[in-house]
Amino acid sequence: MPRKKTEKKNEKSGKDKKASSFGYVIGLLPGIALCVAVTLVSIAIQHAEESYFGHPYIEALVIAILLGMLIRSVWVPSARLQTGIAFSAKQLLEVAVMMLGASISFAAIAASGAVLILAIIGTVVVTLAVTYGLSKALGLSTKLSILVASGNSICGNSAIAAVAPVINANGDDIASSISFTAILGVLMVLGLPLLIPLLHLSATQYGVLAGLTVYAVPQVLAATVPAGLISTQIGTLVKLVRVLMLGPLVIGMSLIAPRLSGNRKSGKHVALSPAKLVPWFIVGFLVLATLRSFQIVPDAVVAPITKSAAALTVVSMAALGLGVDVRVLSNVGGRVTAAVTLSLMLLLAMSIALVMVLKP
Repeated sequence: MPRKKTEKKNEKSGKDKKASSFGYVIGLLPGIALCVAVTLVSIAIQHAEESYFGHPYIEALVIAILLGMLIRSVWVPSARLQTGIAFSAKQLLEVAVMMLGASISFAAIAASGAVLILAIIGTVVVTLAVTYGLSKALGLSTKLSILVASGNSICGNSAIAAVAPVINANGDDIASSISFTAILGVLMVLGLPLLIPLLHLSATQYGVLAGLTVYAVPQVLAATVPAGLISTQIGTLVKLVRVLMLGPLVIGMSLIAPRLSGNRKSGKHVALSPAKLVPWFIVGFLVLATLRSFQIVPDAVVAPITKSAAALTVVSMAALGLGVDVRVLSNVGGRVTAAVTLSLMLLLAMSIALVMVLKP
């Protein structure tokens, strides 16, 4: 008799869990739908840019977060929408980061030469350290300093988006770092080609310079296409080496994340499992990159995976924008702008020195 009661209780518990899970998923849909709507508008604006200018000066990712912030400034989403918005900002972003691993090939990176690879890694490490120090000196919080340093050193918005969930950064910090990094990223695309005649750069030198300094891969293409095919190929390859540094960076951030999230306040040592030290989506990123390197992930599926990851990232950025109180930006705007600008000047100076010394 007790066994039957236990079985009935377990069966009821199982049904309740299923109903609860189904209800949770249904509850996510309105917020996700809102984020997707903002994404579609952002992509449409980017397509309009491409039609008029030949390439987008401001990517859909940046448009999405700015549009989301604009909406949030005049209208606060209801609690019914907040769950789906929060899910889009975190879980969907983690899936997007994992999927990006399928676009990385270790073989292509190795083919670019050991000296250039070491120079790129050194540039990234120095820029990370100096930018973090500058940001802290300017009074920015630890998490915001990490986001600014990650964005400037590796791949702009994508690096910020990847590091943010690992260090548990809040939406205001993410929006602040992305907004000002995005603005300077656009200025780099517009101004960098002016250095070709000024510094008498060869196509290869300019490609390396663009790959080292421009934030996003699409922006590298926009900055190098006018300079010719060689600059575009070299710039993309150098940029991919920088992007590959994202994996080690995020793993490193995951190791110090417990200290950043206040685990030391209780005075107790917090034991962490390997699963918590290395987030699941970073493991997935590295696995996909390895499979891609061994050609287990075929070329035919790389483009669809990359496009899907890009789309999910835009949805996540729309969600972040919808969750940001734009008034917060006014409190940190000047300091963030100073940190990003000084860091970018350092990165540009180091990169120019590098291409002049190595003469690639």
